[in-house]
Parts: sequence; structure tokens; C-alpha cells
Amino acid sequence: MTQILSLPDPKAARARLKEIIATRSFGLGQVTLASGRKSHFYFNLKPTMLDPEGAALLAQLSLQELAGEKLDAIGGLEMGAVPISGAVAALSWISGKPLPNFFVRKKPKEHGAKLLVEGLTKGESLAGKTVAIVEDVTTTGESALKAANAAKESGAKVSLVLTIVDRQEGATETFGKAGLCFRALFTADEFLKK
Repeated sequence: MTQILSLPDPKAARARLKEIIATRSFGLGQVTLASGRKSHFYFNLKPTMLDPEGAALLAQLSLQELAGEKLDAIGGLEMGAVPISGAVAALSWISGKPLPNFFVRKKPKEHGAKLLVEGLTKGESLAGKTVAIVEDVTTTGESALKAANAAKESGAKVSLVLTIVDRQEGATETFGKAGLCFRALFTADEFLKK
């Protein structure tokens, strides 16, 4: 039987996750962002989110950040939020405080149940639930805002938006205008300043 390792203390977990992101997910070079803007650096967090250690540390730090909130579920926009919310849900169950997750499609499926919000059982909805929206990398905040608005339209109260990395390019202002609390585990400056 495999031994379950204990999680590191939060300070060590943060330092190690930052190291994994820097190695696996951060790069310098000209790129075009989802917003269409050009940038001289990028974050592709999928290699970190899909790495076993990266996923575990990301879940640990996200749960720690969400600990003070009274949440019924977490979720966000496909694709970036799915690995995060899945890892958080698994660790929350192991920790004895299960936190279900959901995700919002960029557009409803054209077949099957044609749902915009996925992950809920038949007859279940977000109505009356308090949720957090999670995201991998936040630039202007528009993607996470789309997920927050879909959750609200489904009857949920959005407690906050949590991102792994804030590129510091307008998300704070976007969420402020929308009346949403915004937190980030890391900022772009932490990777750009050496």
C-alpha cells in the first residue's frame, strides 16, 4: 500500500510551488495573450497543475486561502479552473471538509443536456450556494468574471475570485467594479524580479 505523505508547512509549500511554476510554467518571450494583447512573458500553468506535486501544493495553498470562507462549492471557467478545482475538491475530502466543484463552459454544449454549468447532479443547482471562482492565470479578469456571472445567473452568491497567478494587468480593477473580492497566490512581479 502506498504511504500518504503529509503536506509541508504553508511557507515551504508556497516556496516549492513558486519553484515549480518558475521551472514548468513561466517563460520569457513575445506572446499574444487571450485578450489579444502582446506580452514579453507568459504563464502556462497546465504543466504545474497537472504535475502531481504541483497539483497537491496548489490544492493545499488554495484551501488555506479559502479556509476563512463559508463555501458550498468552488469552480471556474473551463479549462484553467478544472485542474485546480478538482485538486482542491480531492484534498478537501481527504481533509474531512469536502468542497464540491463545478465548471463553467465557455459556451453551452450543443448536444446532450446543453449545460453551461457542469459538475452538478441531476436536479442540483447553484441556487442559494456560496461559491468561490478559481482561475489559473488572471490578466484582465474577464474570463473569471464570465464564470462568476454564470454562477450568479445560476443563483449562487460569489464570495471571491482566487487565482494562482495575477499578471497585474487590470484584474483587481475589473473585480472591484464588479463588487468581487479578489485574491492571488502569486503575482507576476514575483517571477519577473530576480
